Amino acid sequence: MVLDSRKYWVETLCRIADPVLSALSEKRLKTVMPIKGDPSRIRYMHLEALGRLLAGMAPWLESGARSGAEGELRERYAALARMAIDAGTDPDSPDYVNLTEGEQPLVDIAFLAQAILRAPNELWDQLDARVRRNVAQALYAIRRVRPFYNNWLLFAATVEACLFRIGEQWDPMRIDYALKQHEHWYVGDGLYSDGEEFAWDYYNGFVIHPMLLDILETVGDRYGDWAARKEMAVQRTKRYAAIQERLISPEGTFPPIGRSLAYRFGAFQPLSHMALRGELPDKLAPSQVRCALTAVMRRMAEAPGFYDEQGWLNIGFCGDQPEIGELYISTGSVYLCSLVFLPLGLPAESPFWSDPDQDWTSRRAWSGRSFPIDKSL
Repeated sequence: MVLDSRKYWVETLCRIADPVLSALSEKRLKTVMPIKGDPSRIRYMHLEALGRLLAGMAPWLESGARSGAEGELRERYAALARMAIDAGTDPDSPDYVNLTEGEQPLVDIAFLAQAILRAPNELWDQLDARVRRNVAQALYAIRRVRPFYNNWLLFAATVEACLFRIGEQWDPMRIDYALKQHEHWYVGDGLYSDGEEFAWDYYNGFVIHPMLLDILETVGDRYGDWAARKEMAVQRTKRYAAIQERLISPEGTFPPIGRSLAYRFGAFQPLSHMALRGELPDKLAPSQVRCALTAVMRRMAEAPGFYDEQGWLNIGFCGDQPEIGELYISTGSVYLCSLVFLPLGLPAESPFWSDPDQDWTSRRAWSGRSFPIDKSL
């Protein structure tokens, strides 16, 4: 079961990724990608698929196996990812993504920027000079968008952090504003409000905690007050990760609360992120997190209708449920589910992958066995 878990994760990630990266590598994504959700979102869905998929794949592409069957797969998909970035950012490509219409492209160029931060060797250093210029121009172009007064501030900040990382001109103000506003929006016990009013959804998972950490990891040492925020950001994410682990039922389900449920197990990005960083909460064993996340993954990815007949993801929470897709959900949006796969950046011999299976908290609690008391931050 231990070895089978990693194999299952890799196979599931590759099955999700293959239609997107194969089409983009051949510059035919706009021709073959099916339109699901509101047809008005077609102008956004190609960048959505590219940026969101790579944000979750990046740690595996950067640090996954270098030999054996998994190593061959990783090398293949890393090459496809670089070709996909080229196809999406080259103005002469038939798959050149939309950077000039609407506000939505800020969101998804930020996820692409986050992918570069997470895999700087595979997704930046190994690009040729032409592609690097195109990526940098795409990042600069998105400054035309004024972010909304909520988690979107972190999209603008992530773009600037990426510009810093790749040696381009960056704007500290956009980062400073995002960091300070999210400090104001912290409501306690590991939870941020997404803007001025709190709503119970999974945006602490989809965006807020992981982007705050990735930004601070990249530029946190540039100013003293930024550096001072880093440890607290880690502690808050650890607390949110502890809450997430307890939300996973004995059956591998979790509450369908809030908006954007079509992002599925991408909601568990903070728990996956803390596992990748080796900073899981105390008394939370890596192997129990692996087992909990695998249970969720199986519950969703094996549900009838997760994929369509051509292998593209359908809109839904557990299967093909187009009615739960908000107006902003499209075929490309749902590839944010890839964010759960971050621990594939850990080596196979790490405790996360090699330790014996352990039941997660709710499975122990609901079977009458001993389990630790929950403690607020």
